[in-house]
Amino acid sequence: MKIIVPMAGMGKRMRPHTLTIPKPLLPIAGKPIVQRLVEDIAALSDEKIEEIAFIIGDFGEAVEANLKSIAAALGAKGSVYHQEEALGTAHAILCAKESLDGKVIVAFADTLFRADFKLDDSKDGVLWVQQIENPEQFGVVKVDDDQVITDFIEKPKTFVSDLAMIGIYYFKDGANLASELQYLIDNNIIKGGEYQLPDALKNMTEKGLKFTPGTVIDWLDCGNKNATVLTNKQVLEFNKDKNWISDDVKTKDAVIISPCYIGKGVVIERSVVGPHVSIGDGCHIENSIIENSIVQSNSTVKNANFHNSMIGNYVEYLNQAEEKSLGDYSTHGK
Repeated sequence: MKIIVPMAGMGKRMRPHTLTIPKPLLPIAGKPIVQRLVEDIAALSDEKIEEIAFIIGDFGEAVEANLKSIAAALGAKGSVYHQEEALGTAHAILCAKESLDGKVIVAFADTLFRADFKLDDSKDGVLWVQQIENPEQFGVVKVDDDQVITDFIEKPKTFVSDLAMIGIYYFKDGANLASELQYLIDNNIIKGGEYQLPDALKNMTEKGLKFTPGTVIDWLDCGNKNATVLTNKQVLEFNKDKNWISDDVKTKDAVIISPCYIGKGVVIERSVVGPHVSIGDGCHIENSIIENSIVQSNSTVKNANFHNSMIGNYVEYLNQAEEKSLGDYSTHGK
């Protein structure tokens, strides 16, 4: 089986953090979002993962090497494709056309999940969905009495269903998916200036293919700062029986309230950290209280008190007591 990961978006809602790093590489409990995503799929699937194909923008050679190493760590081939123009979800997936054959999971890299991941080969595909209260903000599906999906509606203005597609899809025949995506482009079937995956799915169901909804236990969004901090909290809670505090962390008159992730080479002095805090490698925390936040690598926090915050890499956050979202290489306070 192959995993296809479209991740070429600019991540505008996550700025300033995505000005220096692609959103799927932002850390959740010490690991990039996209790494957690593919590891979760591999762990839940009974199928061997043969290849992981990443569709990216112009992210640079270092990012491409990082992505290939993530695939290699799972025993899979890592492939990188480029979407040079933002032309929608269908176009993005088709950029990996050479990898679209056999059993395929398509997973968009701005969401994490916990789900029942059993694949039923008697069906043509599975679309994982979550029952939500505000379906008008999402793409939703309609199902019949046999729990077969009959329609796909993008951001309905009136109520038709409360089953939102979370961005993870299984297809028994990747080549068939590629053919339907190509049909959209060849016939210029566009909505909102983009080629949309639900249009291909609708064509496939009209031809008699049967898709069923997959069961989601938890849907963890990483679309903006608040959602990402909440997802970090949830991942830490789900794994609170694990020790994610590095052996070389140095503390002096400090309290760490679990669950937390503390990376390598971190120094914490006269501070209270946690619960639900992730601190990346090489950070220095002094005279501070931090709760429910993400601090990325090589940052310095002194005389601060904050929660629900996201601090980037190589940041100096000094003498402050307020919720913040600070991008890489910034200084706040004196």
